[in-house]
Amino acid sequence: MTPSAVDRRDTWLFFLLAFWVLAVGFGLRDPWPADEPRFVLVAKQMVESGDFLFPHRGAELYPDKPPLYFWLLSLAYGLIGSWRWSFLLPSLLAGLGTLALVRDLAARLWSPRAGLWAATAVLVCFQFLYQAKRAQIDPTLVFFTTLSLYGILRHLLLGPDWRWLSLGGFAAGLGVISKGVGFLPLLVLLPYALMVRAGWQGLAPRGTHDGARWALLLPAFLAPVVLWLGPVLAVAFASGNPEHEAYLRNILLKQTAERYIDPWHHNEPFWYFGQVVLLFWLPFSLAYPWLVAPWRAAWRARDARVWLPLAWVALVLLFFSASGGKRDMYILPALPALALAAAPFLDAISARAGFRRAVLGFVLFFSTLLLVAGAMALSGEPGFERKLVLERGLGDEARWLWWMLAGVGGAGLLAAALGRVRHALAACALMLGLLWSGYGLVVHPLLDDENSARRLMATARERAGDDVAIGLVDWKEQQLLQAVGPVAEFGFRQPVPVQLERATAWVREAPGERRLLVQRTGVLACVAFDDAVQAEPLGAANRRDWWLLRAGALAGCP
Repeated sequence: MTPSAVDRRDTWLFFLLAFWVLAVGFGLRDPWPADEPRFVLVAKQMVESGDFLFPHRGAELYPDKPPLYFWLLSLAYGLIGSWRWSFLLPSLLAGLGTLALVRDLAARLWSPRAGLWAATAVLVCFQFLYQAKRAQIDPTLVFFTTLSLYGILRHLLLGPDWRWLSLGGFAAGLGVISKGVGFLPLLVLLPYALMVRAGWQGLAPRGTHDGARWALLLPAFLAPVVLWLGPVLAVAFASGNPEHEAYLRNILLKQTAERYIDPWHHNEPFWYFGQVVLLFWLPFSLAYPWLVAPWRAAWRARDARVWLPLAWVALVLLFFSASGGKRDMYILPALPALALAAAPFLDAISARAGFRRAVLGFVLFFSTLLLVAGAMALSGEPGFERKLVLERGLGDEARWLWWMLAGVGGAGLLAAALGRVRHALAACALMLGLLWSGYGLVVHPLLDDENSARRLMATARERAGDDVAIGLVDWKEQQLLQAVGPVAEFGFRQPVPVQLERATAWVREAPGERRLLVQRTGVLACVAFDDAVQAEPLGAANRRDWWLLRAGALAGCP
């Protein structure tokens, strides 16, 4: 078998495995909090209303995120015709696309084997896989930022290639209308300029008359933004609707500059992302100590192929660390670039006995943790088992979750014992593959009814009757998404007392044909929850207790 044939075989095997771990569990659950029900609800309302310019959550405009991801969800639904079977498709394709871009660029810069190592480093990371198996914006953002960086680096390191540079700028613009930080790949031009001035090795040759061509990067970047924002501004100014003006003010200012400079939630210390790249990027992060020496050598050799992506990673970390508001997934776009900078050294590192011992220790520790947790839960200890069962409304079926944890842990320990140091990487791959397979095949169907509120809304419709309208108070997006039959809501952002006042008036207009679905909280002190005839408990969903109210239960409410 020729080397090229070996490379093709290994690449096919890698992507078959990648497809499995990313796709396993597909179609076995509905959208789960956080974020998934909201995003799918927005896309669903786009499809139903035909309004793709101004996203809505219920009756209110939803200005928190740009619309591209919602458009992709809508497109996926249009192709498949089922929200359950389509809402994870953008993330699945984005994850596979990210891996393909990383592999191809590393292969072009060094070798096909280095390309596979780079893609593997991304694939095995806990954070990458967890996010790629969820319907959130971040996997799509990572794909666009990786595509942007791919195009720019094709020009800067392998070019000159002005078409790839323009595509890199266009992809950054797509990233902006996915999530505002999509411009981040353009920051790579800052260390590039310094490297050009210092005469670093590995940079593509530059022409003497390239200034005009560089100017094409800006319109390429702005094109997607203008294609979205132009029609939005035109409609908003023509309509004179104050809600449209508020939408523009929120999405262009509050959700971008204001959120970065003066965040109102998720406040974390400056060093927060250090723990993310150490813990959430396991097991790739185990290689960090062995990467220090080759990175230092690459610095001394002024190798831009290594240090240009590495410098961009540092800029991304600095950018997000400078803001008080931090969430772990913010720096996920930096992971492919870090793997790219590590790519030429991972093959040699994988052969190091010290690194294999570290991987073996990781497998032993994590497998033991899973085995002990599963075994203790099966025996009824500790308290987290009972707490989880009660919160999630589980019965005897919870045992499948504990058996899965114990089984993955046991298999990991067995693989580690048989493989020892020599085959530590294979033992790690087996354990991770089993873990993510169990997550998709066991956790997805087991927790879906409670997490998605599908069972709650089906029960509410059954108890209320087919022709009775159900009003939602203090509601969550998954309830409106999973609602069956006629339903009403009274504002999502409105204070709960305001929602209740509107809902009470609505029920009293036709008490025999309307009910309210509420969660029992202190804010609803006027509701007669103790009246068994007028207030009917529906059970728990999303770790909250829900009730179906008749008009009589609202007698004490204004």
